[in-house]
Amino acid sequence: MAVGLGNLAVAYSAQGKYPEAELLHRRALAIREKAFGLQHPAVASSLNNLAGLYAAQGKYGEAEPLYRRALAIREETLGPEHPDVATGLNSLAVLYGALGKYPAAEPLHRRALAIRAKAFGLQHPAVASSLNDLAELYRAQGRYSEAEPLHQRALAIGETALGTEHPAVAVSLNNLALLYRAQGKFAEAEPLYRRALAIGEKKLGAEPPHMATSHNNLAALYAAQGKYAEAEPLYRRAVVVAEKALGPEHPNLAVVLDGLAAVLRKTDRKAEAEQMEDRATLISAKRAQTSPTR
Repeated sequence: MAVGLGNLAVAYSAQGKYPEAELLHRRALAIREKAFGLQHPAVASSLNNLAGLYAAQGKYGEAEPLYRRALAIREETLGPEHPDVATGLNSLAVLYGALGKYPAAEPLHRRALAIRAKAFGLQHPAVASSLNDLAELYRAQGRYSEAEPLHQRALAIGETALGTEHPAVAVSLNNLALLYRAQGKFAEAEPLYRRALAIGEKKLGAEPPHMATSHNNLAALYAAQGKYAEAEPLYRRAVVVAEKALGPEHPNLAVVLDGLAAVLRKTDRKAEAEQMEDRATLISAKRAQTSPTR
């Protein structure tokens, strides 16, 4: 029953139905704790799922202790080199990266990568995922020369192992494009963004949370080049998708609203720009009230 509840919770989360998903994740956790005890791998799985739900909403303060508890259970019950431990390490590392705790995140990412490479081999999609995540950590710190070969390797593994139109390949394309954009390499970034967006729309549909990110990223690329007419409809589409898929208070929505506001200011629509900025500020303020101190 817990497995079914967890699967339904994941489906609700994908639709942005977070309250419903949380209730189901908590029920699944309670069932597993009662059936297996507090230190069982199945309990760790439920904890990780609930933490992931919180992290997806930007509720990092609520996610962190759950991720920590899940990781501790897995290390104790499965051993320090089990692939499930790598999953826990990666989840916690991504959370730390989102909080700007880069020194804490890097060794976790590296350990997860080493576990997966040993368990699955160097050409496995799980290895590609770890490479992507470590590269993203480097990009966030401006360590571009270290990030690029990791992103390129992850993309090559994904295309070979999963096919050129797999959603995971779209993630790799998007991340490599982000890296190029950060360095002002717009010509290299645009075709990667467009390819990622096309894969996402074909494989996932128009409104999953990832599509808001894809629209936002391509919009930001155009805005950085002064192509505001191309950027605006992409930003507006990203706002609609983010509101529906992530909810009206998610930090990713604030990022999109700020981007749209900047385009509106550049095109002399100050009043509407201020409305977007006010919404983004309110979202960020609410997040600051619920996030842990760094």
